Amino acid sequence: MAKSRTDSLQTNREEVATAPAPIQSEAPKRPGGKLGLIVEHLEAETGATADELAEATGWRRNTVLGALSRLRARGFAMQLATEGDRKAYRLEKVEG
Repeated sequence: MAKSRTDSLQTNREEVATAPAPIQSEAPKRPGGKLGLIVEHLEAETGATADELAEATGWRRNTVLGALSRLRARGFAMQLATEGDRKAYRLEKVEG
């Protein structure tokens, strides 16, 4: 007997549902160039403000904020810490 269209669709759904999840690496790959320079500043114990990063890279502040967003999308976890009037971005420490 030939399979009906419904049987075929159910088989396909089962295959998709059991597909293995992609394996994620522990730490994102460190970028080079100016993004790498930003990562270096963020790794410092005091972190870096957007203005400090703009001065270090020669970019405008809004470009730095966009770069921080790209780094987050690549898997870099960061936090914004406020100490007095200073708001500094820092990379979160990865355990292990």
